[in-house]
Amino acid sequence: MDNAWNADPRARLTRRIGVAPSELGTTGGRDGCPDIWELDNGDFAVIGRDLTAVYSGDLPHDAVIGDRERLVVIPRATLLAAKDQIPDA
Repeated sequence: MDNAWNADPRARLTRRIGVAPSELGTTGGRDGCPDIWELDNGDFAVIGRDLTAVYSGDLPHDAVIGDRERLVVIPRATLLAAKDQIPDA
């Protein structure tokens, strides 16, 4: 039985989770807008900096970055601003 999760490319962005990057001051005024979005299927999309190459060698043995995955980093402020809007279950 295959219980592997797969991202659904048909899912659409439905709402921002947290505060707009411009309000948090995390855009740098030019490029990069770290953000979290809920998709219409309940999954989340995260916009952040791709640091896969930096952290992939430091992951514990039970954490694996798949061929089609990337490790992204977002500012602490982005996640904390989203905390109240992330469902518990």
